[in-house]
Amino acid sequence: MSSIAAARVRPTARWEQESKFGTQITAEGVRFRLWAPYKTAVSLKLFDPRRTLPMRSLSRGWFELEVEGAGAGTRYLYVMDDGTEVPDPASRFQPRDVHGPSEVIDPQSFEWTDRGWRGRPWEEMVFYEVHIGTFSRDGTFRAAIDKLDHLAELGVTAIELMPLADFPGRWNWGYDGALLFAPDSSYGRPDDLKALINAAHERGIMMFLDVVYNHFGPEGNYLKIYAPAYSSKHETPWGPAVNFDDEGSAMIREFVFANARYWLNEFRFDGLRFDAVHEIQDTGPKHMLQDLAEQIRGATDGRHIHLVAENSWNQANWLKRKEDGSAWLYNAQWSDDIHHSLQSAASGDSAWYYADYHGRTDLLARALAEGFAFQGERMEHQGATKGEPSAFLPPTAFVSFLQNHDQAGNRPFGERLPDLIGPQALRSLTVINLLSPHIPLLFMGEEWGSTNPFLYFSDLEGDLADKVRAARKEQLKQFLDKGDQGRQPLDPLSREAFLASKLPWEELQRPASKDHVAFVCALLRLRAAEITPRLALAPGDGSDYRVLGPGAFTVRWALGDDAMLALTANLSETPLDDQSIGKGHALWTEGRVTHDHLGPWSVLFGLEGKKAEAR
Repeated sequence: MSSIAAARVRPTARWEQESKFGTQITAEGVRFRLWAPYKTAVSLKLFDPRRTLPMRSLSRGWFELEVEGAGAGTRYLYVMDDGTEVPDPASRFQPRDVHGPSEVIDPQSFEWTDRGWRGRPWEEMVFYEVHIGTFSRDGTFRAAIDKLDHLAELGVTAIELMPLADFPGRWNWGYDGALLFAPDSSYGRPDDLKALINAAHERGIMMFLDVVYNHFGPEGNYLKIYAPAYSSKHETPWGPAVNFDDEGSAMIREFVFANARYWLNEFRFDGLRFDAVHEIQDTGPKHMLQDLAEQIRGATDGRHIHLVAENSWNQANWLKRKEDGSAWLYNAQWSDDIHHSLQSAASGDSAWYYADYHGRTDLLARALAEGFAFQGERMEHQGATKGEPSAFLPPTAFVSFLQNHDQAGNRPFGERLPDLIGPQALRSLTVINLLSPHIPLLFMGEEWGSTNPFLYFSDLEGDLADKVRAARKEQLKQFLDKGDQGRQPLDPLSREAFLASKLPWEELQRPASKDHVAFVCALLRLRAAEITPRLALAPGDGSDYRVLGPGAFTVRWALGDDAMLALTANLSETPLDDQSIGKGHALWTEGRVTHDHLGPWSVLFGLEGKKAEAR
């Protein structure tokens, strides 16, 4: 069979079948497509050999050209009618960063060996958040594979990668992504990312990706010069909102929806985490977030696919459940309320967004019991009301955490929790996070108590770099105090900030680090044996809480097998005597606890009810 004949029977990738955007490898070559409704003419610039070819103008702003002989590895740019050269907005790879030529990638070049992988039920999730560039010394997809056995042995069931969309420069958190379909070349090629996902699946670990649809990166996204990418109807912290409801929005919506499907279908990610959805502005007949979730759930192949939101407005209705307990739209959202309440209780933090939680044991207990602390009440530091009632949701509708990229990186010196609280407080908070019935998340290095900083870093130039420095300086005023005078945070645009954030795996050799890993492993084994099997069909409206004193409280959650999980905690330096302590079958005791006494920084988890000791 000739090579051309063989190419004619080449199966079409699922994403190629369902997407209007990007390149498609055909029997004869490559089909190039671009939606540029603001332009009357577009040309295709090819490299090796260099040539520029006019594209055919189609209806509704589309331009198309099929080039015989082109294939994987072909590099190209689009040339506007005024001579401006731009990369493909749906580029699969940018070998020379966001301003350079795009490269045609064969979506079927990788040989998957995870056949039969169906994912895992939501209740089994134990998240581990990773920034690829700082997770290992090399900072690549391939280097991350070497760490997977450690995570599997720890008890992690899902890795959540911080955003990968191609960003300008050499290092970045990822939230400045400009080309949404191209994994950043500093981490490796697309097949390297697929190798990481494949290797994780072989170890029973799900893979999630953090995606950003509330804005496009400030440098390298050229959509606005040839398409209605933004709307003047709404403003966000980053400027005009992405156009989800104004003239021309239908194709912008489809572009974003295609991106979500692309990551799930072409790369086989098991779920997505949507950054700051409260900044996605849409006043149309069907909100983009509903449309997005419905399309995703109707466009995947039967695997377990899970969707997580970050939503500072605490909008509970996005998290509603069906009668069988599955999510209508989104499985869960990150609960900042749980984090802020726990950290403020343990560290005494009262600056900036911690102000509304400081000294509020009632809010801490309510957040643990119901997911949200603020459910329509006024937050003084924001000067506005926040939240909706959330008690009707099961505890698995919330992702809880003690650390993440924001909570370290928002501090002047990137401090992690062990730098801020004592060792016994750290142990007690870790017990609460890993044994509560919410979905727990660990930040990379948290399992051994790493104190290595995780700083904010970016690699921009010129006026944009100056703006980032100024904004960062203003933001950090909230946390800098008299004790920091004379100590200056690292320049967020410096190589030093990036390198300082590299996770030092050699810390694992310390005896204290090994002990903490063993501690976390024991908690996750207990969770897998006693709590996870009871989470399916855990009801809403099944929790209650009681404040026992400053920093002391009880919380009880109804589980799916009619047992009750009970937490009693004293997150203070003052011992507490109470006759109600110690009921039920004890699962874990941390600190000094008797039937009527709670020592400082002590925690008791137990099971109550007829089925409490059934497993």
